[in-house]
Amino acid sequence: MKKYAASYILFSILLASASCSSKTESKAEEKTESQKTLEGKYELSEKQFQSSEMSIGGLQKKSFNEIIKATGMFDVPPENRASVSSYFDGTVKEIKLLPGERVKKGQILFTLENPDFVQIQQNYLEIQGQLAYLKSDYERQKNLVQDNVSSQKNFLKAESDYTVAKVTLESLGKKLTLMNIPPNLLTIKNIRTTVNVTSPINGFVTQVDISQGAFLNSSQSAITIVNTDHLHLELNIFEKDITKVRVGQPIQFRIQEDKGNEYEATVHLVNKTVDPTSRKILIHAHPSSEKAASKFSPGMYVEADINSTAISKASLPEDAIVEVEGKFYALVLQDSTKNGYSFIKREIKTGDTNNGFVEILNQNSFNEQTQFLTKGAFNLIKE
Repeated sequence: MKKYAASYILFSILLASASCSSKTESKAEEKTESQKTLEGKYELSEKQFQSSEMSIGGLQKKSFNEIIKATGMFDVPPENRASVSSYFDGTVKEIKLLPGERVKKGQILFTLENPDFVQIQQNYLEIQGQLAYLKSDYERQKNLVQDNVSSQKNFLKAESDYTVAKVTLESLGKKLTLMNIPPNLLTIKNIRTTVNVTSPINGFVTQVDISQGAFLNSSQSAITIVNTDHLHLELNIFEKDITKVRVGQPIQFRIQEDKGNEYEATVHLVNKTVDPTSRKILIHAHPSSEKAASKFSPGMYVEADINSTAISKASLPEDAIVEVEGKFYALVLQDSTKNGYSFIKREIKTGDTNNGFVEILNQNSFNEQTQFLTKGAFNLIKE
């Protein structure tokens, strides 16, 4: 009895073991089969489709602009940049400016001192004092010659002296104006040895080339001022692209320090001359937003895309395409019933991107009736 009992127990253990092994293999096979199904086919119930707010659609013809690559920098119009110098030589007596400081038109930038300034003012006052006498003598001689009392020679001499004095006074008055000394306010009591050099424009000081006590020649640049109120883009394109660029075309540009953000501009002018060395052409563009442009400074480097001729291309929404290990895929509708949907994964060759749509380069792999999962593909494929 014991012998039969032992045999029965051993048989039961072997049977249980075989059964467990069979179930494990069956589950493994099911799991493998399930993985194969997930890799190639995706089943969704109608409830899952609706709750995930998915959508289906076909290839769409969308306009894609040809992109012209350009590089350049921010700049200002010539009238917004001033290189300040003096019309007269002199020693810098006073200057209190630093680069980056804001200045207003007419504001005193620095003061020059020179004894020659006194001589110009002296000559002006002397001629001014003589002019009244010369005018009186001219009018007297004019009356005398009309009455045949005085000779024509004396009249002509008085007329010449008076004319020369007027010209000299006017000339010296212009010099005083250039020295920022109002001629009509000049008197013996306010003759001075210094002149003030003022700012010709509103803007910011970008460069200071003088210091207190230095001698400034009239041809020497002292201070550079830039008005940044009207920043524009100076872009360069290759001559082969000149026929594709026209005034009014939109531009997207990025600055080197912040390539994550894009800004918009418009082509304003296209130069007609090709640079003989670089074989490039200059494009003048205006930022679309002056508020955004205020964040930039002249000289900042930019990279830009000029949107050229629009071309109709087959495309899918960006949400329909998923990148996996450097390749792009989309889910193609294989079957649909009232209970759900069946999709298969297909590789997609992508091209340009524009306004949320991606160009499909291998469109010939699909027909006009092919339907894609245009929204929700990411979650399915990534799972």
